[in-house]
Amino acid sequence: MSDVYAVTEHQAPDALDDVSYELLNAGRSAADDLGTDLVAVVMGADTEAYVDDLGVADRVVAIEDDTLEEFNPLGYASAVETVVDETDPRLLLTSVTSIGMDISPRVARSTDRPLLSYVTDIDVDGDEVVASSQLYGGKMFVDSSIGDENAILAVSRGAFEADGGREDGAPEVEELAVEPRETGIEFVERHEPEAGDVDITREDRLLAVGRGIEDEENIPMAEDAAAAMGAALASSRPLTDNGWLPKNRQVGKSGKTVQPDLYIAAGISGAPEHIEGMKDAGLIIAINTDEEAPIFDYADYGVVGDLFEVLPALEEQAD
Repeated sequence: MSDVYAVTEHQAPDALDDVSYELLNAGRSAADDLGTDLVAVVMGADTEAYVDDLGVADRVVAIEDDTLEEFNPLGYASAVETVVDETDPRLLLTSVTSIGMDISPRVARSTDRPLLSYVTDIDVDGDEVVASSQLYGGKMFVDSSIGDENAILAVSRGAFEADGGREDGAPEVEELAVEPRETGIEFVERHEPEAGDVDITREDRLLAVGRGIEDEENIPMAEDAAAAMGAALASSRPLTDNGWLPKNRQVGKSGKTVQPDLYIAAGISGAPEHIEGMKDAGLIIAINTDEEAPIFDYADYGVVGDLFEVLPALEEQAD
């Protein structure tokens, strides 16, 4: 039986993105259940910079070429196609990121393999693989059996913990040569997003506010409550769309995935897109006037009440 391959990603010059380790975590479990090896695929102009903590993998396939120094959708897809053609992986794991979504459909089409997207879990029974996926923005979950067929699985970001795929050590590295592809795309320059004043993915406590905050003028009240509780202020998408809080504060599918020890959701109804970004928090407390709000289905504790009364009360208790 052929092996499980995980396509890693990087945007920093000398470090893999966390999503790469999420894939390696998923791939390690699937490979063990299938009785095969886990192989990490690393592409770039200097692949040695990325292999020092890939110890969870059995092998590394390194594709090194100057044309792969910066991400190029056609170039990277062509490189992955070469991997598939030459190794015939049982499973090829990619991520549901801007990079992964550029690669996986192209490779699926060119190699004539089924593609399952938004995968949140992989179950193996003998030779049969069943992938659980989100549909309709998380409103529905479906289990799809690919039997013993070779396939591509695009794994949702945050579905697996990055720490489970990060391990010191560099496995055996196999270099794979590719023919540079003329893509008609030229990298000009990189524009890094503003770092912002806080990285909510690294905070132990978050107070997230949503539509229930009603007006931008009420944001300072939430900021005061967050500060009193030793939490950082986060938000749902409507607030960042309105410009009330910067984009780096947004939690959810189109924002950031967070796993704080404490997550307080105030005035957030609990749309699937938001839930996707915070469902793995340690302790979730929801505050909402609507007792039927979906957020309560995910909360460890719920307060049916007005956030304009509850937050000041929490602030007072914290003081």
